[in-house]
Amino acid sequence: MNVRCTLIRFSIITLVLGSTGSALGSDPSSRLVFRASDEGQYTFDTGILRGVLRQNGTSRALSSVVHIPSGMKLDGSVGIAGHYRVFTTNKRYGTAAWDWPSNAALLPDGSVRTTWPAAQDRPFEMTALYRWADPQTLDVETTVTAHEDLTGFESFFASYFDKAFPSPYVLASPEGTTTHRSFMLGEKSQGDWLMFTFRQDPRNNLARDGRWLLEPHPVNWTILPRLDAPLCLRRGEGHKLTVVMMAPRQDGFAVAMPHEGESHYSLYLSLFGRDFKAGESAQARTRLVIAENLSDSETNRLYRQYLTQLGRPK
Repeated sequence: MNVRCTLIRFSIITLVLGSTGSALGSDPSSRLVFRASDEGQYTFDTGILRGVLRQNGTSRALSSVVHIPSGMKLDGSVGIAGHYRVFTTNKRYGTAAWDWPSNAALLPDGSVRTTWPAAQDRPFEMTALYRWADPQTLDVETTVTAHEDLTGFESFFASYFDKAFPSPYVLASPEGTTTHRSFMLGEKSQGDWLMFTFRQDPRNNLARDGRWLLEPHPVNWTILPRLDAPLCLRRGEGHKLTVVMMAPRQDGFAVAMPHEGESHYSLYLSLFGRDFKAGESAQARTRLVIAENLSDSETNRLYRQYLTQLGRPK
């Protein structure tokens, strides 16, 4: 009997410590997961970032986000890496995707998939898959399946940061040049609300077709056709943190932001920009990075690395 108890006790210790004697979860990759919590939300603690996905079970994205090494709060207003306005030609679907009914599932690899089912006033299904690539990098894959033909479909991907990040930048060429790539500051002298688009890209027309003047909360963008890549960032004031948003060019066709110091402290990516046939599906990929001491050259390197991982042209 004593031998049997000893064997049971040894088995329990093995399960807890693992075959190497380390505590369960000591492998850094085991932290790159979401965990189901109360009220339909999912928590995360990557060792670098801590917070909540789908706070209180809503369609909102990351909130209560803290950069653990510095103790800084990162998100503001309606959160980071969420789906905001959705359009087709001459049509806006409600106020924002974060207000639509949705459901979510925790997948076996620790990622979370949010699904917005098609509805009478939304002839498409949209899903968002949230997955950690490393302790400071979040990948979001958005999939749309059309239930009828859609023209000029656009999903506006939005992040709202804390006021500690007042300065927005975008990878764009200065006016009058096509060769000098640099991170341009969104200055008030250019306008209150700035949208950077690619030169000679037919998707530019979507920013001018009147969709942004539809209620509620219409926006009169200053359109700047100088974009070099769907790559933008906000730098903190008085500290060394940078928050970066990026997408492949095929998936993201515009970058938008308010001017420096404007109280939304936001960054936006316009995704898809294409027509769908009924029954057709397509994906758009985005990445969020939060890093310390991140130079412009290092930001460009991270973007090239991302494109290589996706197997898409640079």
